[in-house]
Amino acid sequence: MQAEYKINLMPVEDNNHATLKIAKKNLGFIPNMYRNMATAPGLLESYLYGYDQFRTHSAFSPQEQEVVFLTISRANGCEYCVGAHSFIADKMSDVPTDVTDAIRDDKPIADQKLAALNVFTKVMHEKRGLPSQADVECFLKAGYEQRHILDIVTAIAVKTMSNYTNHLFHTKLDDMFAERAWHG
Repeated sequence: MQAEYKINLMPVEDNNHATLKIAKKNLGFIPNMYRNMATAPGLLESYLYGYDQFRTHSAFSPQEQEVVFLTISRANGCEYCVGAHSFIADKMSDVPTDVTDAIRDDKPIADQKLAALNVFTKVMHEKRGLPSQADVECFLKAGYEQRHILDIVTAIAVKTMSNYTNHLFHTKLDDMFAERAWHG
């Protein structure tokens, strides 16, 4: 049985952190998650750097990136990130809603390549980065390369930072993502 806890963590004020000012300028708002992460500035900056690296330099398409992020966030039970990435997947990354919903509901994905990505990402998460040779071969046969495995490691690191922070703060989903709220 998991122990109940109440951590009294207070997010930083928007005007006290330069990175939050940049986020507001770039996004037009400050996501609740960023405000919470800024309590430890190195955490927010590490997260944003890793997130940017994954988004701009991974070998995955935007659709595949969302599959990876959603899969990890769901595996970690992060309601904030599943909701936010569902919205981003639907509105910005053109992921078919049936794919997003399948990940949210832990159901099979019809698209075979995205299904292989979802399954392998789960394997990497569940086995703590120790997939079997058969797991790797199955993933590579689906059309992915070894580089993609390392990109999944980057995504796991990034989502661990955000998912765990959201667990600690019980981060409220931003209103703009509310239509895709998820309760694990």
